[in-house]
Amino acid sequence: MPVTKCPRKVEPPWKGWDRKAQKNGLRHQVFAVNGDHYVGEWKGNLKHGKGTQVWKKSGAVYEGDWKFGKRDGYGSLSHPDPETGKLRRVYSGWWKGDKKSGYGIQFFGPKEYYEGEWCNNQRSGWGRMYYNNGDIYEGQWQNDKPEGEGMLRLKNWNRYEGSWERGMKNGHGRFFHLDHGQLFEGYWVDNVAKCGTMIDFGRDEAPEPTQFPIPKVEILDPDGVLKEALDKLMKPEEEEG
Repeated sequence: MPVTKCPRKVEPPWKGWDRKAQKNGLRHQVFAVNGDHYVGEWKGNLKHGKGTQVWKKSGAVYEGDWKFGKRDGYGSLSHPDPETGKLRRVYSGWWKGDKKSGYGIQFFGPKEYYEGEWCNNQRSGWGRMYYNNGDIYEGQWQNDKPEGEGMLRLKNWNRYEGSWERGMKNGHGRFFHLDHGQLFEGYWVDNVAKCGTMIDFGRDEAPEPTQFPIPKVEILDPDGVLKEALDKLMKPEEEEG
């Protein structure tokens, strides 16, 4: 009786080639078609773990954590200086889904930088911004602009404390004119003080005090006058007719 044998299954060559081409674990430099290259860890053919990516066109370099092909975790981004060509760090902090999210520091220039919270590549939450001119803003942010409660301290140490909206002073706030020894408290609309009260504040210690102190208010009901002005400002004007 003849003996039959089942044919042995032979794996197609392409499957072995594909298995060898899959990138997993630590790899040395892997170049893309456009010249970008990456050194680091892989998982399932995706950048995953610790690694460094270099973009050929811009010269930008990212060093840090990756998750399934995207920057995710802690990492630093550097760009070449346009004058010297040397790498200059522009961001150090947390990432999520290839975007700045969480706490991080962004450098806009040699003396201008932001430290605080981020969401989807925008300053959002609490943060402190140091400007080139010496001013410092500390407070809440939304959509990459001051929004909510915050303090702006000017280079001459005068400062504003109060509400912000769309990056401008809006709502109730106080402005300390420490150079002249005065304090304004009132209501602001788009960086313009609309109504409020001004009093002497630390005038004796001010470096450039006003020539005369603010005179005493003689009207009978100053609080009532201020409230009336504020009510008119807060309510939209009624249409005539």
